[in-house]
Amino acid sequence: MFEGRTDADLLEMMRRGQRNERVAIAERLLAAGRLCQQRMQSVEAAERAQWCVDNWEAVAAEVAAELGISQGRASSQMSYGVQLIERLPKLGALFASGAIEYRIVITAVFRTGLITDADILDAVDTRLAEQAAGWNTCSEEKLKERIDWFVRERDPNAVRAARRADDDRHIETTPAADGMAEIYGRVRASDAAAFDQRLNQLAATVCRDDSRTTRQRRSDALGAWANGDSTMFCDCGSDDCPTRSGNDTAPGQFVIHLLADAKTITGEASTPALLPGYGGIPAETVRTLAKRAKLRPVVGGKELSAEPRYRPSTALAEFIRCRDLTCRFPGCDRPASVADIDHTVPYPLGPTHPSNLKLLCRLHHLLKTFYAGPGGWTDRQLHDGTVIWTSPSGRTYTTKPGGALFFPQLSSPTPELKLPEAPTQNQPRRGVMMPARRRTRAQDRADRIRWERGLNEARATAHPPPF
Repeated sequence: MFEGRTDADLLEMMRRGQRNERVAIAERLLAAGRLCQQRMQSVEAAERAQWCVDNWEAVAAEVAAELGISQGRASSQMSYGVQLIERLPKLGALFASGAIEYRIVITAVFRTGLITDADILDAVDTRLAEQAAGWNTCSEEKLKERIDWFVRERDPNAVRAARRADDDRHIETTPAADGMAEIYGRVRASDAAAFDQRLNQLAATVCRDDSRTTRQRRSDALGAWANGDSTMFCDCGSDDCPTRSGNDTAPGQFVIHLLADAKTITGEASTPALLPGYGGIPAETVRTLAKRAKLRPVVGGKELSAEPRYRPSTALAEFIRCRDLTCRFPGCDRPASVADIDHTVPYPLGPTHPSNLKLLCRLHHLLKTFYAGPGGWTDRQLHDGTVIWTSPSGRTYTTKPGGALFFPQLSSPTPELKLPEAPTQNQPRRGVMMPARRRTRAQDRADRIRWERGLNEARATAHPPPF
């Protein structure tokens, strides 16, 4: 592809590729926005505005399935597309030409979000379209500074105020390599000091023959703390350890599911275990954990049969959660711990059987239930756990059970069923059963804008210019 290319040719290819990338992103966002507009104009959209899963969520599900992304990312892209079409069309046209970066669009949409007057918004949109092509080299702070200047000139109460530091407190956990994870966050200083002291206290509860360093003991102390233990487990191995009597504490009131091969537990194999959401756990760690954990074998799908009730037995439910691991809707990875077990063909037409059960998070469970029938979603399940979805637009998407990627035996075909076709008509009075919002999405957005503008007005009244 690059053989015989001069330096000038390569630079030209880079420039052309960059512009094509910008155009493609704009095309995707604007298409998502237009699809959202078309769907929100339907009669059903107004009727479902108070539904917990409203038409916006329904469109987001379809966009997520088509692009292979999460529901949240799809909703965000729809929002940017709608904003560029309805509020900042001139900036949207500039973006579609390939002249500006995606990050300029993101910043501009947010920084102008509090403008409510159509004439002021049009004037700001015009200024942005005139100037933004020269801002591709600007840092994020420089972009905020310039866009805020245009907003402040026309509507001072629409300038986005910086969030207070205390509003940004959070704790996050993310998977890392080799069975490890990282914890980071932003907390109040008093809580951080107490946390630090508590780790030190727990780390000091082992005897001097413990093999771990102070740093390692502090890390392990977090697990003891989370388990509700008052002391740490000492690894000295001595029957005379002075801290041994303090290690027999009652377990904490929580459960962590770790999927492992039985031979890994007994030491016959070194296959890693799976901690859903965090990845593989080394076999040595698994065997250490197994000494203190409750072990529960998972019954295979072939050994399970149809059950004469709607709610699956514990054995059947555990198999479904281990096989699927996450919500089975296209693009969704909500974990099994917060997912419902759904009958693909509704009970009692479809049996409570591994070939007719799958995991769906609450949002997608409601979506399947209330947006089914003609012009809605349909799903078909194969006996190995594969689910084939058909969207309202007639597009098909296939999802495979997540557990089978790590433990292929979980996808061994279960007894094949002769299932009837799912009902093609919505159940009567289904809208009455849908959980309702207290306020519509539009009302929530309007209230947030009024609240932020009110804060700006109060600040301006308390500290009038010159500041």
